[in-house]
Amino acid sequence: MADVITTDLTGILDEIRSQLAELSDRIAKLEGATKVSAAPPAPAPAPKPAEVKPAEPKPVEEAISEETLLAISAAVAAFFGERVHIRQIRVVSSPAWAQQGRVWIQASHRLH
Repeated sequence: MADVITTDLTGILDEIRSQLAELSDRIAKLEGATKVSAAPPAPAPAPKPAEVKPAEPKPVEEAISEETLLAISAAVAAFFGERVHIRQIRVVSSPAWAQQGRVWIQASHRLH
């Protein structure tokens, strides 16, 4: 039985070698044809002058409503446990909130 397997493997290896030789010849012919018939590359077109875009106006800042201010004040007072004086409120955009949300969602998935 070992002789049959060895004979089968030898035949398969010989077939693979002949196919590789054929493919190598085809690739050599194609590369030779490409090198001979390849025309020099066309020169790149001249870049267009940069267009000047008008400056975009700054976004209009919205005023914080009294209800929102009271809600923020109540949340801060609950956090600190005493009444505080709020001097300034501003919106700070940060990708950290979005990243933390993605981390939380991905962590909630069970991976098996």
